[in-house]
Formats: sequence, structure tokens, C-alpha cells
Amino acid sequence: MLLVGVLLLLFFNLHLPTSAIDTLTLGQSLLWNQTLVSIGGNFELGLFSPGKSNKHYLGIWYKMISKKTVVWVANREHPILEPSNCHLELSVHGDLRLFATAPSSNALLWSSSNASSSSSSLPPPPRTTVATLQDDGNLVVRSNATRPSSSAAAAVHVAWQSFDHPTDTWLPGARLGYDRGSGVHSFLTSWTDSENPAPGAYSMVIDARGLAKFDLLAGGGERMYWTTGVWDGEIFENVPEMRSGYFTGVPYAPNASVNFFSYRDRLPGAVGNFMLDVNGQMRRRQWSETAGKWILFCSEPHDACDVYGSCGPFGVCSNGTSPACRCPAGFVPRSEEEWRLENSASGCGRLHPLECHGDGFVALPYAVRLPNGSVEAPAGARNDKACAHTCLVDCSCTAYVHDGAKCFVWNGELVDMKTSAASDQADGGVAVAGAVIHLRVAHSEVPASSPEHSWKKSMVILGSVVAAVVLLLASLVTVVAVTAVLRMRRRRGKVTAVQGSLLLLDYRAVKTATRDFSEKLGSGSFGTVFKGALPDGTPVAVKKLEGLRQGEKQFRAEVVTLGTIQHVNLVRLRGFCCEGNKRALVYDYMANGSLDTHLFSSGSGSGSGSDSKRVTLSWSQRYNVAVGVARGLAYLHEKCRECIIHCDVKPENILLDQEMAARLADFGMAKLVGRDFSSVMTTMRGTVGYLAPEWLAAAPITAKVDVYSFGLLLFELVSGRRNTTTSPSSEEGGSGIYFPVHAAVKLNEGDVSGLVDERLAKDADVKEVERVCKVACWCIQDEEGDRPTMGLVVQQLEGIADVMLPPIPSMLHILATENGCVRDVTEHELCSKSCSKSATEAIEEV
Repeated sequence: MLLVGVLLLLFFNLHLPTSAIDTLTLGQSLLWNQTLVSIGGNFELGLFSPGKSNKHYLGIWYKMISKKTVVWVANREHPILEPSNCHLELSVHGDLRLFATAPSSNALLWSSSNASSSSSSLPPPPRTTVATLQDDGNLVVRSNATRPSSSAAAAVHVAWQSFDHPTDTWLPGARLGYDRGSGVHSFLTSWTDSENPAPGAYSMVIDARGLAKFDLLAGGGERMYWTTGVWDGEIFENVPEMRSGYFTGVPYAPNASVNFFSYRDRLPGAVGNFMLDVNGQMRRRQWSETAGKWILFCSEPHDACDVYGSCGPFGVCSNGTSPACRCPAGFVPRSEEEWRLENSASGCGRLHPLECHGDGFVALPYAVRLPNGSVEAPAGARNDKACAHTCLVDCSCTAYVHDGAKCFVWNGELVDMKTSAASDQADGGVAVAGAVIHLRVAHSEVPASSPEHSWKKSMVILGSVVAAVVLLLASLVTVVAVTAVLRMRRRRGKVTAVQGSLLLLDYRAVKTATRDFSEKLGSGSFGTVFKGALPDGTPVAVKKLEGLRQGEKQFRAEVVTLGTIQHVNLVRLRGFCCEGNKRALVYDYMANGSLDTHLFSSGSGSGSGSDSKRVTLSWSQRYNVAVGVARGLAYLHEKCRECIIHCDVKPENILLDQEMAARLADFGMAKLVGRDFSSVMTTMRGTVGYLAPEWLAAAPITAKVDVYSFGLLLFELVSGRRNTTTSPSSEEGGSGIYFPVHAAVKLNEGDVSGLVDERLAKDADVKEVERVCKVACWCIQDEEGDRPTMGLVVQQLEGIADVMLPPIPSMLHILATENGCVRDVTEHELCSKSCSKSATEAIEEV
């Protein structure tokens, strides 16, 4: 009997072999230093420690990408402090159990069921029960020892699967929703912070009433702050990015009992997912091995400040700063550690407690979205001073606003404050364009120059001066102060909000922002660009427009639409001016200027930057620019509610931020076209040297004109010079050849190493150069139908999609033969004589 007992004990405590496997059998254990790896090597399960944390968790992560990315966590609320004393087992009762084994205890940290000691009385599961980590990232406990074929799939009994219990990540093939009959309710919950996978404040759930839509909730599910809108059979109403074609939605017919939604990637082998971030934003991302990072395609809601409570009590959100949350004067983060870990939901606390009597106020200018919970004060509070007094005499009052007509006061903590240009208020929030909220603070925190401080000093003086004299002096001071304020406001101009984060500036405000147009950055299409700053100090670039004939109503409508477009590779439109024929666009300022400044050698570019700021871009930087611009164009073409054609893609319209990342500028000058891409655009023209044949032939203009211009841009990124610039031939000192001709020939010969800018000192990746040249040649095909979409270009540059060797465009053949540089392009033979004409002359003739 003793021998049998020992054998049984050994059987039920089997450990994994040292080689990687994907399956646990009944009684088998996974030790702390062992992992399960899916059969195709896509996913791995084991212990991990997030960030710099010394706590460990059982999780699933991507196995085949260079950045460890966890997609599922088992023991979210019960971290492992001593990893060497734990193991995972598929118990004899058929459930997965994670134990923290210590000499004096065997604590259960997590189980795939609500198993307890009473479970031993249940009938044992079939001996074929196994737990398998599948190649789609799903950990499945099923009664089948072998992987079922499609014909036997119906016979498999799934006892439990991780796809039914997601954490913060939604993988392709997983279902989100509920099946009330089987008791399944799958929804996403954010991590608490970047180093703590415990359930955070935000969740994404399917509509409980049976509608085909998702809601983003805050405060542990207490408050909805964003919704996808109802599924229309192709996309969710509020997610136009779904038209991009990167994934396909698969809805389940919703009813009172079942309401599920799943999706799949259209690209075989693509690595992508949805992730609910700790700040409450739902992010769609795709892995790029070329870039070595996750590429963000879209986030919902677009504005992080639209997430309710993301900055916590008394926190102020700004979509123009990084990080977005900050504490106002007199307040500090309640938890510096949580804020460091990107979780600011704890909010801000007071530096000094309120004293009730003797408190004062600090003003938050430009707070145009005020928190909910306000109460209108009595009619007697007709001005700002009376409104402040109403709040001060009530010890529970924490803030007030006077909008010029009414007084609003708040009691308790203020949540969801935003300082930016946003006048549209959700959920009944008070909306006052240009309103200033005054926060109550202890007397020691009141600025010496504040109205409250001055008022207290005046009260002391009033006690020692004759009432009539004091009233006269106070009146004079008030008149002078009001006059000075009005004069200052008139000098500075007016800044108001129009929609979302878009500002409307009058012309005086534009002059103030640019210091009367004193610092010129450069000249571009339709106007001159000047450096400036918004009233809050944010640096901007102001484009003073010239020669526009658009009506004011149409101009405003188009600019407001463009102001809603935000993408990491597009220069953000901050605001605009439309005052008679004085018009300007206000963009984010890009510290490193335009691409042509750094790409072309002195004299060949026309950028506005000085030589002292000129930086020779490495091949890696150029390749990242190419991918970034492609993503920006793909967003304009495919992911906006209506296709936007740029029409003027060139180095001068590509700006570089502080990290040398590419931002596409001047898309605000393009026309919006509907879904009928055959619309003819007759009023816009691009730049000579980047024009597609359609422009010259007066043919209908589509998004493929941008593809053509982008292809020519790629050639310039490779060579480091203008395509149209005459330069010495690489052969026998000819007068020069058109670079795309030379590149197309060399590409077909299989020799692209000589095409790279000589300043790179052979630092370029030859395979990447070849890929860029292939994509460029496809982009400049004569027939627009032969050119790829920008979405496909992004995939090709990122290495997600293959790119075949393209045919040499007939236009290049014409240029080559007219220029006398190629006898027979199809045989790839360069002439040995000097070219008969310059490249520029040949282009002009054609």
C-alpha cells in the first residue's frame, strides 16, 4: 500500500520535460522556471515581472516579437512574491491551479474555476482532459488529448478558455460579449498602471440591452464616457478607421441572451490586437518588426482628455502636453509613484488644508470644459466678486465660475477638468468659451497679485480711512484696472473655441502670437509660415494664407473638419483665423523644420533652416520618414470619414519633430472628396517635379496622385538629392541623368547599393534600399490602377506584405530615350556617351 501511494504521488506531481511543450495533462505541473509554448511558436505562457516591479504573475505573451508584450494575466490581484516557490498544475479535478508553495503552506493564488476542497467529491474529469496553449493565444482546457481535426471539432468539450476571461487585450478570434445561457461574460479591463495588472478603473463592455455596440466605462463601470456607436454591417458608427481593411469584424446576431463580437486580421501572419490602456483609451495596434515597435493605427476616443476621470480629482487634462495630466497651483499628485507609472486617476491633493475663513482662489485660464456637479448661485451674485464671496462664505464650496451672466459653484472634489480649446461638453458639463474656473485654496497658496489678496489688503485699509474717501479711491482703482484689462485684451486679441480642440483666433491674436510676424520659418504653398506661441506658451507655426478665394463659410467648414483629424504622422491643426480676407492656420511647431533642409545638400534644397541646424539623416532615419509619411497618407486616404487627397506631397511639406519623426504638413490645403474617387479636382495643383501624369493630362484626380508623388519622394530619400537636379553621371562623366531612370535600371539589374546617398558612408541596409526602390517604382506607374494604395505601401515598407519586382514605367522609358542615356531600357544598358540633354530639359520637353 505504501508503494502504491508513493507511485500515485509521483504520478500526480509530474513535472514538464525540459524541452518546450504546449500542453499540460492531468496532474502535470509547470514549475516557476518553465513555460508552455504554442505549437507554432506564436505565444508563450509562464511567469513574468512587469516593468521594474519585483512582483510576478502568470501570463501569456507574444513569443516571436522582439518586445515582450503580455496579452493575458491569470493572478491579476494576487502577485507572486517568491517565484521559486510556485507552480501551475492541471489538477486531477480538471481545472488549472496556481499555487504559492512554501514550507508551511500551499496557498492557492488562482484557479480556472471556483474549485474548493469540496471539489474532490465531484466525479473525476475524463483522463483525456488537457490544457493547451494554442497558436492564437488562447489557453484551453478541453476533454481531448489530441488536437481535433475540423471533422472532429464538434466532439471536443471545452471546459474553460482564457478567451472567455480576457484582461486588457483583445486578440483576433476572441469573442467579447455575453452568453447568459452559459454564464460567459467577456469584457476588457485596463491594468491599474504600467507595472500592476490588477483591474484598473476602465473597462470595455458590449451593450447589455442587446445592441451591437461597445461602451467604454470609467469608475469601475459606473460611468460611460465613449461608445463605438451601433454596427452598420461594415463598421461601428464612431470608428471610421475600420474602413482601413486591417481587420474584419464578425458580429453575432444580438438578442437578450447572446451578444458577441469578434474580429480577425485580413493579413495572414500579421501580429495585431486591441488594448485598453491604463489611461482609458482603446488602442488598435500592429507590430512592425522593421520598426521594432508597436504601430498605433487609432485610439478611441481620439482625445485622451475625453476619458472621464483620467486625471482624477482636481487633476487638469490638456491634450497639448505630455503627459496630459497635471496638477493646478496649490495641488500636488496624491501618488507620485502612480503618476510615474502612467496612472493619474488618483488625482491631486492640496498642499495645505483649507481653513474655511481666510481661504482664497487660484484661477485656471482657458478651462473651457468644466466639471459636472455645479450649482447656480443665487441671483444676487451678479459679478465675479459677488460670485467669489458666495463661494467663500460656504466652507464646503471648492470652486466657482462667473460667465458674465451667471454664477456657478462646486462643492466637493472636482473631476474631469480640461484646459484646452474644447467648448463641446459631454454629459451636461458646463461649457463657457474662455471661462475661468477659480479653485479654492488655503490662504498661503493665494498668489500675492491675486484679486483675493488685494481685496484683503484693501479691507485693512478701509478700517483706517474715511468711508467716502476709500470708496472714491476704490472706484478710481477699479476704473483704472478694468481699463487696463480691456486694453490688454484688445492688444492681445481674442481666442475662442469652435469645436473639439480647435481654436478660433482673431487677427490681433494672430499678430500677438507671432510677435507681429517677426520670425519667419519659410514660405510654402499659399502663404508664409511664422513661428509663434499660444497664450499658454505652446509653440506653434502660423501659416499666413495668401490668394485664397474661398468664401468664409466654406473655409470655416473645411478647417473645422480638418481640425478633427489627428494622427501621429500628421502635423496637428491647432486653430485658424478667418477675419475678412485675413486668414491663417495655426499648427504645432516642429523643432527640426522640414525634410528638405536635412535631406539635400546646401544649394539643392529650399528649406528654411540654417546650415547650422542642418543634419544629415541616417538611412534608419530616412526609412522611418518613409514609413511615417506613408502612414500619414494612408490615414488621410483610408481612415478619415471622407477621403482627403493631399495633392502636394514633397519634402518641404514633411516636417520633423524633436525625435526626427516625420509629420506630413499642409494637408489642410487639400480638398475633401466623397467616396466617389472619380471626382475631378480642378482648382488644386501640386509642385512641378512631383506631379502625376493625371495632372498634366487634365484627367480625373484621385488619391493615386499622392501615391505617385510619394514614389518620387522615396527616390529622393535614397539619393539625398532632387530627382530633377543635374548631377554627374556615375558612368563616364556625363552631364547627368534623371535619378528615377537610373534607379529603375539598377533595380532591374539587381544592383541598388550604388544608388544610396554617398554621405551615408555605406551605412544603409541594402535590403531596405531595394524594398524602397521597388515600392517607389510601383508608386510611379503610369496607370493609376497599377499603383498600390497607401495602405498597401505601409504594409510593404513595414515588411508585412511582399513587394514584387515592378515593371519600368513607360514614362521613365521615354525620359531615358529622349535624354539619350539608355539605348534599350528593357536590356538595362547604359550608354557610354555623354547625355545629349540635361534631365531638366528632357522633363520639360516630355
